Formats: sequence, structure tokens, C-alpha cells
Amino acid sequence: MAASTRALFLSCFHGGGGAEVSRHLALRPRYPSNPRRPRSAVVAGEGGEGGGSGGDLEAAKGTADRDEEEKVSVFAVTGMTCAACAGSVEKAVKRLPGIHDAAVDVLGGRAQVVFYPAFVSEGKIREAIEDVGFEAKLINEEVRAKNILVCRFHIKGMTCTSCTNTVESALQAFPGVQRASVALATEEAEIHYDRRIVTASQLIHAVEETGFEAILITTGEDRSRIDLKLDGVLSERLTMILKSSIQALPGVEDIKIDTELHKVTVSYKPDQTGPRDLIEVIESATSGGVTASIYAEAGGREHHRYGEIKRYRQSFLWSLIFTIPVFLTSMVFMYIPGLKDGLEKKVINMMSIGELLRWILSTPVQFVIGRKFYTGAYKAICHGSPNMDVLIALGTNTAYFYSVYSVLRAATSENYMSTDFFETSSMLISFILLGKYLEILAKGKTSEAIAKLMDLAPETATLLMYDYEGNVVGEKEIDSRLIQKNDVIKVVPGGKVASDGFVIWGQSHVNESMITGESRPVAKRKGDTVIGGTVNENGVLHVRATFVGSETALAQIVRLVESAQMAKAPVQKFADQISRVFVPLVIVLSLLTWLVWFLAGRFHGYPYSWIPSSMDSFQLALQFGISVMVIACPCALGLATPTAVMVATGVGASQGVLIKGGQALESAQKVNCIVFDKTGTLTVGKPVVVNTRLLKNMVLREFFDYVAAAEDNSEHPLAKAIVEHAKKFYSEENHIWPEARDFISVPGHGVRAKVCDRSVIVGNKSFMLSSSIDIPVEASEILMEEEEKAQTGIIVAMDQEVVGIISVSDPIKPNAREVISYLKSMNVESIMVTGDNWGTANAIGKEVGIEKIIAEAKPEQKAEKVKELQLLGKTVAMVGDGINDSPALVSANVGLAIGAGTDVAIEAADIVLMKSNLEDVITAIDLSRKTFFRIRMNYVWALGYNVIGIPIAAGVLFPSTRFRLPPWVAGAAMAASSVSVVCWSLLLRYYKSPKKFDN
Repeated sequence: MAASTRALFLSCFHGGGGAEVSRHLALRPRYPSNPRRPRSAVVAGEGGEGGGSGGDLEAAKGTADRDEEEKVSVFAVTGMTCAACAGSVEKAVKRLPGIHDAAVDVLGGRAQVVFYPAFVSEGKIREAIEDVGFEAKLINEEVRAKNILVCRFHIKGMTCTSCTNTVESALQAFPGVQRASVALATEEAEIHYDRRIVTASQLIHAVEETGFEAILITTGEDRSRIDLKLDGVLSERLTMILKSSIQALPGVEDIKIDTELHKVTVSYKPDQTGPRDLIEVIESATSGGVTASIYAEAGGREHHRYGEIKRYRQSFLWSLIFTIPVFLTSMVFMYIPGLKDGLEKKVINMMSIGELLRWILSTPVQFVIGRKFYTGAYKAICHGSPNMDVLIALGTNTAYFYSVYSVLRAATSENYMSTDFFETSSMLISFILLGKYLEILAKGKTSEAIAKLMDLAPETATLLMYDYEGNVVGEKEIDSRLIQKNDVIKVVPGGKVASDGFVIWGQSHVNESMITGESRPVAKRKGDTVIGGTVNENGVLHVRATFVGSETALAQIVRLVESAQMAKAPVQKFADQISRVFVPLVIVLSLLTWLVWFLAGRFHGYPYSWIPSSMDSFQLALQFGISVMVIACPCALGLATPTAVMVATGVGASQGVLIKGGQALESAQKVNCIVFDKTGTLTVGKPVVVNTRLLKNMVLREFFDYVAAAEDNSEHPLAKAIVEHAKKFYSEENHIWPEARDFISVPGHGVRAKVCDRSVIVGNKSFMLSSSIDIPVEASEILMEEEEKAQTGIIVAMDQEVVGIISVSDPIKPNAREVISYLKSMNVESIMVTGDNWGTANAIGKEVGIEKIIAEAKPEQKAEKVKELQLLGKTVAMVGDGINDSPALVSANVGLAIGAGTDVAIEAADIVLMKSNLEDVITAIDLSRKTFFRIRMNYVWALGYNVIGIPIAAGVLFPSTRFRLPPWVAGAAMAASSVSVVCWSLLLRYYKSPKKFDN
């Protein structure tokens, strides 16, 4: 039913030219007196509306201009029950000025409106729909959504939030970009863009113009793209043959051959072809002269991470080779009598051997090993966004060039005693490189969850080969990336399922804990679905692949977690605001520190007596200024939130709780009220018929024939239970029910249809009353009895007369009462909102311990209740199945979709609970609270470090204690601050759910 409605609705989008337009969504105006186009919007030469009927197409000459001015929007309309409702909505919309056309789909609950934005807005259209008594919400039409792609870049060179803000602003300002997120912790950018306006290569160029290097991870178009390596001699003629042969395959959309790399990149439709077909065509077209295989190109996040770790490790080790001698000659050997005399020996005038050695050794560190700080600072200054590189470059250059000045002056003077700070510049760079190396190592740990998920997919699979009669004639081991749709894969005991699919032969138990978090193996037999990456416990299974590559549940989970780690929490804005002024403020403070100490030193009394005899006031002031500059650390602030969010989303995924980003985490930790749906949430969600009472004389099987025919079109769990029960009256597995015509489903109430010329209505008491059906006393008594037993009584009426009552029971989930009790101990109030009757709802509520109950609520009324609670100042979470509860899930501060299983694409929910265990609600809230405790502690440390460290570096303790912080020590402290923040976030990896229940 849902598929047919979707196809029906989409037909109106694609109906152009000679295409037929669905009769349910006819784009033919019903009100010809209403102008289809405002007078001022008529293009030159079009002549208004004349020359044809109201339903004619626009003149061809005006088509281009019309396309530029027209806009198509789609609204979800709640509350429509019949054609009259659709007519009311359509009439209300078409009476607005600037409406070109409108079409309403009753079954899909949607309205498509073609209008001119210059004359009417989407808000006005929504208000017009609401004025006639329906709820309307703007949604993105699917046709337009096809042009919106999501690409990901790895960005090199970012060091703090100032860098991420620069890149993000540049991308957001680019035409065609809808949304851009840049994450410092992952060093990646995720961009939602319109491929009709901008390309991925243009976005890369935009990033590189900001001074950073961008490496494409995915363009968003490569969901069905593969890179193949070609082994053999590729002549120009052979390349042309290959290209034409591959292009001739059905489903091939694009092909690129790189003769230098011996690589061919093919984009294709997985329903029509696959990688094995491509390899076979390549090898047959070249008569075996060229062989093809999966292109083993290292890529992705881990490849870039390892490369960066290697570069920083090498840079640090090289810096040590030069820095250690500098440190020894300035800090150690000067206290060893024999070595001291040798180092103090003069070379030219007053320049000593020690000073010359330190100059020579520190120069490579400053300009070769530390060149990345120069390039980073230059790019940052050019774009008006100073970052940590600017502070490092200023601090080390100040120390280095003052030392050069001092040494040169000593070389040209016979009485000037120089004081150099070469050890300061070289040791600063070495410690900062060490800090960055440790920071990248630690940040790599934050994404371990994704790496573990990706490693679940097996490297190889056993492909079964069949003859024309469908008999297995052999098997072949292939690369799992070569699996195509409809392939049959053999899974042996202990082996991993290579792709999503369903069992066509065999039975076994499959361990799905690595995907769903469900600890107990799940029984599988013919017809059952399996998930790629899970482990077959016992028995052999033959699985037909249905989803492969990036379409598998595992790939979707990985994408969801990656997107979640890109999404910024609102609290991150705090760090972003500070980072914008942090570096300029630190530079000003550094200059003020130097100026204050320099001027103070010019007084010959207090505080001049504080200055050591070995240096003058300028040198002391210089040390304090450099220390202030290098101790300030914007990196710790920038890493405080994203590292914690990354670890939390990864930990949640490993426990079957998929959290869609920082926004969801931040909202979840504030939750103090949870609204539970009943069916499928507090209950198992698999109701069964337990009793049937007939009030009229008729055969029970005939009774269920009528009821099952009407309910067969419904997606509601109660309807499915009735249909399953009706099947027991027949021996055949797929019994065909009588045809149901004029089917109407009223969410939360019931269904009505015409079956064999009889009007059949199945639903609750309020649905009967609204349908003008009298409920006899006997039926009312039966309903009360069933409600007291926590069972749902479903009334069946035929030809406006009640003929029977079906009792359905849905068992309560294990531990439901314990979960509600534990939530109460967490100061979280629980409320149940259900479409079921009051009697059943009260019985369920009493059994699980929920006192506040709302029954007989439609889906839109659930959303209204959520809004009412929010108006009372509560932070509300809604827990539902993600289907009928979608309006409430969207309205809530946090929507939790429970029992989603492999359906990780639930847009309505903020958090997806992949298992059906209620205790995961506790896990989601507790994990979010512990995550934000870590984030708050990170901010306390990052801010406290700077608030305390900067004054100490500026010398506030020097007058009373003679304590001063050498610049190289300040640099080491700065490097340690970032590492400590990341390590504090990493402790979340050891998170355990606060309560374990015995199932």
C-alpha cells in the first residue's frame, strides 16, 4: 500500500510531455476562473491566459522564464480522510494569489503546490491549509532531493576552531551549498550541495583558497561506483575498445579510464549490473590480454590519519636531533667546568663557540622542521583568521631573531655580552610537535568505533553457481566487494554474512550483536532476513543478496555515525565565539606584558631589583611576552566538544544506540519527561488474537474473510495480527482474500472498505460512533471485560451493524516496569500516550508503573501533547516506533525510535535504538549526561588553563616568588593541554550502561 501510494505521488513529479498524470493527482485546475499566473508575472509575448482553456499548458516561448520563476513545494497534510477533504485543501490553496497549480493526495497525505514566490510564500500556503482545519508541514520534494548530494573532504592543516570557522564560512558562502559542517576532531568537512549549481571540484578549490589542503573522500554520487585495476598493456586502440565495451553494458552511467594509473572508474546502476559483470566484459573484450581486479588504493580517514601521524613523528624525531644539543649547550654543559670554558671561548669579538653552535643547530628547526607553522600562519593572516600557528610563529621568531641580533651584535662588539634564546625557539617547536603527535594519536582513538564497524564486513564470500534449472553446480570464493544483487552466497558455521539478504535454504542461529547489540543469537530459517557483517553460529545458510556495497545496513550505520560525528552540538558555539577573538587578544596581551615589564625595568628602584643580573629589562620582558604568546591554547577549547561527541556516538553505536550528532546528545542530557507510545514500545509489538465474540449468526471463517480482506491493506500491528489469525482457517500459506474496494485508513482509529458488496468497518469505539454505528449493550460489556484484562477489543461492523468483537493482546516487554522505575530515580517523568482505549491503556499503565496516561489519541494528538508538555517548561523525549509516531518524534526535543532493527534511515528520530530493549532509553539518556559532564569538564580545564596559565606566564608571581615560566616550558604546557582534553574525552570509551536487567 505504501509503495503504491509513493509511486502514485511521484507520478505527478515526472509527468511531463506525454507522460500520463495520475487521476488522483491531476494537475488540471478545477477552478478556471482563478488566474493560473499573476498578470505581472506573464512573460513578454505570452499574452496572459487567453488562447486556451484553464487546463492548457503554458505557451512554449514562456517555458524557460516560467521555470525560472515557478517553485514546487510539497506539504504533509494531516487529517484528510476523503475526497471532500482534498477538495477543501485544493480550493483553499488555489484561491491564493500566485498559485499556478495544486494537487492533493488523500492516501499519501500530501499536497503539491506550483507557485510563484514573488506573490505568495510557503508560509502563506501552509496557513491557508491550516485555516480549513488541517495540519500542514513543508517537506522537501523527492525530485529536488535527488539533486542534493553530500560530499566529504579530508582537510589538512587545521589546528583550532578558528581554522574550522574559516573553512566553514568559505563553504557556506559558496553558491549551491545548502549546509556545511567542518569537524576539527575528524579533520573532515561534510557539505550538502546542489549538483546543478556546484561541483565537488569547485568546493575543493574553495577550501584550498582558504589555505588548507582538501582531499576528496566521497562526492555523494559514488554510491554505485567502483575503481578497477587494469593489468596489461593499454594501447590507445585497446582503451577505446574497453570504453565502448563497458559503455554497452546495461546500467553503466559513466566511465573514466586513467592509462597512467591503469585504473578504470565506472558508475553504474546496481540493479542492472555489477563489478563482476564489468570485470568479465573487460577480460573478454581484450581476449584475456587485460585482467581486472578491485583497485587496492589506500584511502579514507585512517589512511590520512596514519600519514599525519608518520609526518609528525618524523618531524619530532628530526627536531630532537638538533634540539637536544642546543638544550645541552645552554642548560647543562654551562655548569660543567671543562665544557663551560670551551663553549665560552670567543670566536669573533664577544661571540662564543656555544652561541655559534646554538645558532647553527636551531636554524634547521626554526625554518625547515617548523616551516608548517610559517605556512599555516601566512595563510591564516591572509584570510583574516589568525590561529595557533600565528602564535607559535610569532613566539619562536621573536626568540630566534632576537637571539640572532644579540649574537651578531656580540660579533661586532668588543664589550657587549649577548644573551640568546635559541633553546627557547627550538625547544618550543619540538614540544609542540610532540604535543601534536600525541594529540593525533589520541584523536585517532576517538573514531575506533567506526573502524571496528567497517572491519565487520568479511573480505571474501562463497558464491554459489547455478545451472539453468536452478541446481547448484559449484561454488567460488570471491572478494566480498564483488557481490552483486541477487547473488546467492553460502555462509558456513562460524562464517560472516557477506551482505544483506534473505535465507533461501537452510536454518541456523545468527549472532547479530555486533550490529544490533542483541546478545542472544537469532534463529534464521527460509525467508528470514540477515544482516551483512553478522556471524553464523551453526548450520549452513544460502543467502540471496538484496543490498550490497553502500546499501547494506552496516554501510548505512557507518554513514550515520560519521554524519553524527560531523554534527556540532549547540554548546560548540561557545568555543567558536571565543576562538574568533582569542588569538588577537593573546597577541595584544603579549605585547602589553612585554611593554609593562620593559617600562618597569627602566625604573632604578622598585621593581628593577627583581631583574636577574644576567639579563636586562628588555630580555626579561621579552621572555615574559613570548611565554604569554605560546602558553595560550585555543586548541583545547576547540577539541573540548567534538572529541567527546565522537567518542559518545561511537560508544552508543557499539551498544545499539545510534545518536544523530551533538544536537541530539545535548538535548537528551536535559530530558526530564519521556512520552512513551504503547504498541511496540512498552509492549512487544507483536499482538495476537486471543478471543473472538460474534454478535450475529455467521460462520467464523466467513467473518474473518471479511475482516482480513479489509485489514490486509493496513500497516498497523493490530491489523497484521488479525490477518495472521485469519490465515489459520486455511491450509495454504498465501491465501488470497476477497478484493477490498474504497479502502480508507484512519490512523489511530481503524479502517473501512467495501468487501463483496458489503460495507466493512473495523476499529475502536470512537471510530464506530463517528461512523454513526450504534454499539449494543452486550458489545459495551464485552469491551469493558477485555479492557480490564489489558486486552484491546476491536469492533467489527458490517453494513452499519456491529457483528463481532475481536480481542487482541500485546504482551508487555520484559523489564518495562524496572525501566520506568529506574527513570523515576533519574528524575525523569514517564507518560504514556496511545491510540488504544482507556481501559487497556490504564491496565498497561498500572502494570508498568506509569501514572499519567492519555488514551484514544490520534498521531497528531500525540504531537500536540508533546507541545503542551514543552510549554510547561519540560524537556520532552518521545519514544515510539518511528512510523505512526513520526509527528510526535519530530515535535519532541529528542525523538527516540525504538525497535528500528536494520532501518537506520529514520528521519524523524534523533536517536535510533536498534534493539527493542527499553533499557536502551536509559542508556541513551545516561550516556548523553556523562558525555556533557565530560564536555563541561573539558571547558573548565581549557578555560581554567588559559585563565591561570596566562597570568603566570606574564610574571604575576615573579615579584613575590621570583618564579618565572620559561617559554619552552610554556610551550610544553600548551601542547599538554590539548592532549589532556582529548584523553579526558577518551575515558568515555569505557562507558557502561548504569543498569543491567535480567531478560
